[in-house]
Amino acid sequence: MRFIFSLPGPLLVFLGAISLSFGGLIVKSFEGANLWQILFWRSLFFIFVVTIFLIFTYKKNFLLSFKKSGLPGIFGGIILSSGFCGYVFAMYNTTVANTNFIIQTQTIFLAIFGYFFLKEKISKITLASIILAISGIILMVGSDLSSGQMTGNIAAFVMPISFAILILIIRKYPSIDMVPLQLYAGIIAMIIGYVIAGKIAISSYDIFLGFLAGFFQLGFGFILITIGARNTPSATVGIIMLVEAVLGPLWAWIVINEQPPLIVFVGGSIVLFAVFLQFITTKKDETQNKLSE
Repeated sequence: MRFIFSLPGPLLVFLGAISLSFGGLIVKSFEGANLWQILFWRSLFFIFVVTIFLIFTYKKNFLLSFKKSGLPGIFGGIILSSGFCGYVFAMYNTTVANTNFIIQTQTIFLAIFGYFFLKEKISKITLASIILAISGIILMVGSDLSSGQMTGNIAAFVMPISFAILILIIRKYPSIDMVPLQLYAGIIAMIIGYVIAGKIAISSYDIFLGFLAGFFQLGFGFILITIGARNTPSATVGIIMLVEAVLGPLWAWIVINEQPPLIVFVGGSIVLFAVFLQFITTKKDETQNKLSE
């Protein structure tokens, strides 16, 4: 574990993004479990790996870390758990490409929410990014007019919106540690999956996929990104995270032959370009702020 902490931040974020990119492939590979059973088992193994990490990190102060997070931590966990639920629902009901590209709009939502709740100004580049992102999304989902896929596309927006809200909470309470929030989120998502699924008994093959999804794909992904982001500029983290949007559809195409229409990749490319523009603006603002200090 100490070896992980010694690795460069950008490399950890990159490895975390690669880990997260397998989410769609794993969800699509379940043979009999419904989406709520998938949510339960995925969350259960996610709780397991995050608990191990917290015990290793905080040792005797394990319980104290939750007390320090307070009500903002609980609220943040609730918000993040809604993102977990939206992710599984979207992957279950629409394409991996659609879900991954829509998730990348989290930076756009962060700019919008920052304007309304933190009184942060929206530059001309940011406004152009928002318009481009909306245009790309319209192209992506325009061909998916069936009720099932459209529902999945709408559910996919829960993840970037919840992430943007979570970042706003962290900005308002910068001393909060992100990892305890993740444990709250996992517990809440597991409870939701258990209550709605009714029956959690699934095949041993699907349980194994739940283990891969919760322990490695989601657990390692979030932990690596959390550690790496501590000493990596936010704009750099965002750009590296685009790897998830690129690799996610690629794994689904190679392994399970899920090939969305060309228009999805055209729209997705527009979304990624819009996000990239927003990151350029963020990086420029961070540089100006450092020079003015």
